[in-house]
Amino acid sequence: MTTEGQAGSCGVSSFASSGLVLSSRVKLPHLIISTNCMLLPVQFASNQMGFSSLFFLLFLLLLSPIDLSVHAFTGTYGINYGRIADNIPSPESVVTLLKAAKIKNVRIYDANHDVLTAFKGSGIEIIVGLGNEFLKEISVGEDHAIDWIKENVQPFLPGTKIRGIAVGNEVLGSTDPELWEVLLNAVKNVYTAVSRLHLADDIEVSSPHSEAVFANSFPPSACIFKETLLPYMKPLLQFFSQIGSPFYINAYPFLAYMSDPEHIDLNYALFQSNPGIHDSKTNLHYDNMFDAQVDAAYAALEKAGFAKMEVIVSETGWASKGDATEAGANVKNARTYNYNLRKRLMKKKGTPYRPKIAVKAYIFALFNENLKPGPTSERNFGLFKADGSISYDIGFTGLTSAASSLKVTGAGGWFQSSYLVVFATCAAVVPLALTS
Repeated sequence: MTTEGQAGSCGVSSFASSGLVLSSRVKLPHLIISTNCMLLPVQFASNQMGFSSLFFLLFLLLLSPIDLSVHAFTGTYGINYGRIADNIPSPESVVTLLKAAKIKNVRIYDANHDVLTAFKGSGIEIIVGLGNEFLKEISVGEDHAIDWIKENVQPFLPGTKIRGIAVGNEVLGSTDPELWEVLLNAVKNVYTAVSRLHLADDIEVSSPHSEAVFANSFPPSACIFKETLLPYMKPLLQFFSQIGSPFYINAYPFLAYMSDPEHIDLNYALFQSNPGIHDSKTNLHYDNMFDAQVDAAYAALEKAGFAKMEVIVSETGWASKGDATEAGANVKNARTYNYNLRKRLMKKKGTPYRPKIAVKAYIFALFNENLKPGPTSERNFGLFKADGSISYDIGFTGLTSAASSLKVTGAGGWFQSSYLVVFATCAAVVPLALTS
């Protein structure tokens, strides 16, 4: 079991610019070397024999594949917990909601201490966000990154399962070249800080992107990164490749459909029956846009030289309400998309282009957020309303307050809590036998 300040199970604590740094498990005269997460204990009869054996075992270690990756995602289904609102449930109630829904993976967009405290002991794995507003400062030196982690991450370990740090959000898809230039250094400094604090075996460092980083994405095999972004994207991908981090993409069939409803089949965007599309280059057929968007990212990575990098969807969702100009933003479509997406993810299957890699996605979002700026849709992506009740039925439970007594219901009876869990599965729909 890994505790704060100890090396993790694979025995590699950091990957700095100078090369690999072996963990403190390498000791004499009793040597314990970790190769590919297998511990090899050796006791030496003499120093001379010991050092000979040490060099031999180190040679074997170098020949063995070393996996630096940290897996921040358990299962395939997660959710984004945004909090730009003044009327949503408390973090403690959110934990109750997530556990009732059996959601084990959560992303937040900051490192709010109240949230991290509430999640202690819940078993829910969380990725915290280091906001774009901190990138310039963090990029200056690793000491700034160490200070940030010591304040916002380390104090909550190991009780709160912080499994990743997302450095910035949609930076290279933004219109701020100054942030493009500092992103890589910020990421490197955060990773170095994580390593120096002996957390690299447990905490993944990443940075999610929007679809705006692509020059085109149709058909999927034709997808490439924008030429103007390659000087920033390729070094970033190279570093993520070295430390084993996946490529996170915010993929929204809703936004694609909304931008061109006359030419995009709504059923294709909603995982419903439709003719689909055929990619002539790969000879693959796509019956839904979500898979096509994921494979487009794989195609772009392959062309950039990173064919082995995993793609994880950091955001996807469908608005239940929108302005008159926001085609498709209604409760029916939001329910259809999220219901079908959940079924698709729970099958733990890959895409047509990467059939052996199960698709993983974080849904956007947990709640409708009433203070978000922008069009109406921005405030209506939640699977749950501000009072904790469901926005529509996709098989989850919801939170709601009873008039004078607030309770939690479950298989064992009624228990006191801050909210009443209401089982919201419609009798006309067969309940999903799903686990997150």
